[in-house]
Amino acid sequence: MATVTLKGNNVHTSGELPQTGTKAPDFSLVKTDLSTASLADFKGTRVVLNIFPSVDTGTCAASVRKFNEEVSSLENTKVLCISRDLPFAMARFCGAEGLENVVSLSDFRNHSFGEKYGLDFTDGPLEGLLSRVVIVLDEEGKVIHTEQVAEIVDEPNYKEALKALKA
Repeated sequence: MATVTLKGNNVHTSGELPQTGTKAPDFSLVKTDLSTASLADFKGTRVVLNIFPSVDTGTCAASVRKFNEEVSSLENTKVLCISRDLPFAMARFCGAEGLENVVSLSDFRNHSFGEKYGLDFTDGPLEGLLSRVVIVLDEEGKVIHTEQVAEIVDEPNYKEALKALKA
């Protein structure tokens, strides 16, 4: 279990992030067209897992915009924006914002992603949603960078995630 804060108040997650150097757990998430995507679909590509509570909050929306902008110039790299938002909300947001360099995925069906990655909030006002986390994977799905944002309302450290991609 990890402890982060929401406006200074402790909130707990269901587990720990995958360790750097390990193979990331596979997943089955829902795309905006209601089909499914798995980690295997991105094999051979560097992947940024941009995970957050809800795209309908300012910080979450900012992270989607920032990764869309920053990663668009990187070759062989995909950003997967993952939350428990309904796929319709993710599609609406990205469409309204003109964001075309991210893949929106939802863990709304069975919550298995949050369970496998240890990201479910187990208490506090956001209980049942996913913690704000960035995980960077190499082309083989090995974890090369992780960040669990200590204060939920803060943005992730984009610079460190991008540095891991360029290493």
